[in-house]
Amino acid sequence: MDVPFVGRGDCLALLAQAREGARDGRPRRVLVEGPAGIGKTALVRRFLGEGPAVLYAAGEEAESALDFGLLERLLGTRARWPDAHAAGAALLEALDEAQTERAPVALAVDDAQWADQPSLQALAFAVRRLRADRVLVLLVVRDAAEARLPEGLRRLFTEDDAVRVRVDGLAPADLRRLAGALGVRGLTARAAARLHAHTAGNPLYARALLEQEGDGLLDALAEPDVAPPAPRSFTALVLARLAACSPAADALVCAASVLGAHCVLTDAWEVAAADLLAADHEDAEVLTALEEAASAGLLTEAPGDPVIRFPHPLVHAAVYHQLGPSRRGALHLRAARTVGDPAQRLRHRALAAPGPDPGLAAELATLGRGFAATGAWHNAAGQLSAAARLSGDTARYERYTLEAVECALLAGDVPDVGEAAERIARFAPGGWRSYLLGRLSLYDLERAEELLTDAWRRCDPAAEPRLAARIAGQFAALHGSMAHGGEMAEWAGLALRLAPDDTATDLIRYLRLSGLALNGEAVPALAALGPLPDPVLAGPAELEELLGRGTLRAWTGDLTGAVRDLRGVLGVCRDRAASFRVVCATALASAEYRAGHWDDVVVHTGLALSLADDTDQPHIALYCRLLAALVHSARGAFEEARAHARVNRDYAAGGHVHPTLWAALAEAQLARAEGRPEGVALALGPLPGLAARGDLLEPGGIPWSDLLAEARAALGDDKGAEQALAPYETLAARRGHRTAMLAAARARGVLEAGRGDAGAAERAFRAGLEHAAHVEAPFDRALLHLAYGSFLRRAGRRTRAGEQLTRARDLLARLGAAPDLARCERELAACGVGPAEREPRVRGTDGLTAQELAVARLVISGLTNRQVARELVISVKTVEYHLGRIFTKLGVDSRTRLTAVLADAS
Repeated sequence: MDVPFVGRGDCLALLAQAREGARDGRPRRVLVEGPAGIGKTALVRRFLGEGPAVLYAAGEEAESALDFGLLERLLGTRARWPDAHAAGAALLEALDEAQTERAPVALAVDDAQWADQPSLQALAFAVRRLRADRVLVLLVVRDAAEARLPEGLRRLFTEDDAVRVRVDGLAPADLRRLAGALGVRGLTARAAARLHAHTAGNPLYARALLEQEGDGLLDALAEPDVAPPAPRSFTALVLARLAACSPAADALVCAASVLGAHCVLTDAWEVAAADLLAADHEDAEVLTALEEAASAGLLTEAPGDPVIRFPHPLVHAAVYHQLGPSRRGALHLRAARTVGDPAQRLRHRALAAPGPDPGLAAELATLGRGFAATGAWHNAAGQLSAAARLSGDTARYERYTLEAVECALLAGDVPDVGEAAERIARFAPGGWRSYLLGRLSLYDLERAEELLTDAWRRCDPAAEPRLAARIAGQFAALHGSMAHGGEMAEWAGLALRLAPDDTATDLIRYLRLSGLALNGEAVPALAALGPLPDPVLAGPAELEELLGRGTLRAWTGDLTGAVRDLRGVLGVCRDRAASFRVVCATALASAEYRAGHWDDVVVHTGLALSLADDTDQPHIALYCRLLAALVHSARGAFEEARAHARVNRDYAAGGHVHPTLWAALAEAQLARAEGRPEGVALALGPLPGLAARGDLLEPGGIPWSDLLAEARAALGDDKGAEQALAPYETLAARRGHRTAMLAAARARGVLEAGRGDAGAAERAFRAGLEHAAHVEAPFDRALLHLAYGSFLRRAGRRTRAGEQLTRARDLLARLGAAPDLARCERELAACGVGPAEREPRVRGTDGLTAQELAVARLVISGLTNRQVARELVISVKTVEYHLGRIFTKLGVDSRTRLTAVLADAS
């Protein structure tokens, strides 16, 4: 069975781009490089399978001396040619016949390093003579620099105008998809990262391990102190080399495997000494053993470097796992006496333990709790799990396991929450058990509240302040899910008072500030915040407060300040927990949505969703799906909007207020953009009932009362519209929230116009314009101008209507809000105003994706590729990839020209 094809999106995109160039009559040369077994052939076959015309052949090592053997396979003929020129001419004829007006022909030479030289020379002859042909030529090799290629052919495929596709190992996310395709479920993001490090992402090695070990591989990858196994076929090759070594070299290699993937040579030799039955060894013997091991490909060394290394993690794994229990335990005990680091000594003692050891378990638990105190959750989980295994006592086993599960949760490394909850439920009742079960049940609100209440009853805050703080923190999150801002802030404040420096209460300061905002206290909460440092200089607690300040600024309408704060925090929070980064990216995307930076919204919601998927916690990025749905709806990408709304609707079934609200808002905005007021009314109909149970009317969030009022007014339900609008209108005025008052005034104007009270409608729209002068949000202002202009046009005041509609059109065009822009154009046409010439930006950058546009804007601001990568939280290679596509799409060849093009388009 072939390896399931996963990933390779960037490589496929480069190949597709090259094929498009060939389709336009510009022949393309593509060099595909990568080590053996990395998946080059699978990539090329996947790509070629999508094309209509293909000439394909692969070099054969056994036939590399057979003249024109490759070319015969390419052309499907047994003809003989006198020389490479004649053969190349025949290949040109075949390519000419295969081309069509609509599709290019693809010519692929796989494993070119094994092809015969005359065939490669004929290929070079033909490729040089391609000018306006619809031909895509792919040359697939292990390493172009080392492959046995004619120099002319090498130059053709390494010149600047050739496309080079480097195929490296699969990314961790792709390995997760591969595992799923092979029936291995539950491979977490962290386990996938470890499998990636272990196999370098090689799909053949990864597949072999997944098929060989099955679900057992998950347990091996969860052990941070032990290398996972190697594929059996690979292990056999390594052990054959090891068996051919002398006893000294064997002892050195085995000792090194116990010390890790790399170690100090003298440490390895000291651990190996007992195996050689000698008290010490001369330096010459050490170097002789090392030289022998290096010659066998088992170890590597560099002149002057005291550290020796295994050449590949799989070599290390093959050696380590062939050690018998007795020899492995003895080597670990010697290592514990040799290494200097206390944590490493403890690790080796634990790995050497033949059975339960309560004293050692207690030491491991202490070490794990020390890691937890610094937020090193994965390390903490590993030590506490080891402590549980060695405890020899049910009570200690359960306590250590509970702590380990909490650390794994905080590390985002619990693949099956249900399985973890089922295991913990069998433990004896206690505060820790109820707290963790409540944390694991947070998407079953009634069950979570019941368990957390039991945990609080069993906990003595004076004796266990950290546990009490964690329970309080979960109560804050629980009340946030129910939109109870006051209770949310109160519980978060209590958690801070109980344990202000507890790293397990991540985001607790942010939760407190968000609860205050939800409870109508955003302005005083913002005023109460003291001076905060630049994000680069901020500590963990200050970063949470900066995140909170950015959120409060967005809540109060200071969108410029909010975006500045939140971009700063996102740029420096790479070392924080994934949950923190998701919340930060989400808060930034929310502020950017209101500020009209919609391309950036797509980028940052994508980042948050990716982080949530990586940690197997998709529920923590549901608000991002709402934001993505809002942008896609407003821009007319209705299918994408529907997909995001569907996910939120599925989660809303759990009883949480916020997912219910987000699902309703996503569906309502989609219906509004599509011109379906009945769909808006249906989606938002349940929200007035929810508002009575929480703080959903509080201005500062994304409003819904104005949408519901407008939809009901459009359907002739004036009473229902009034009931939806009046409470929000009153609260917005009481808070003095300009954006909310603008939205309420727009809805009021629409409602009064529908009732036939032109005077009241006029007053409402004029009040909205007064608020708009103090509001940054361009979409809200555009919708107000559009509604007012439509009202004026229907009242026969075409000149003033044209003024309002023109303002709306300018704002909507800049946002790319296609559905509302189309409505605006129709209203303007009814006023006798012709369509405006599209701005250069729409023409010049229309072909760029949101990510490409975000990269382009940062590049022209003067940032380096590395700075752009930091700003967008992507790799430098990804920036380079996007920049290459931007240059191609816009027809520029430098940053200076890119700046000029985008300046013209702004």
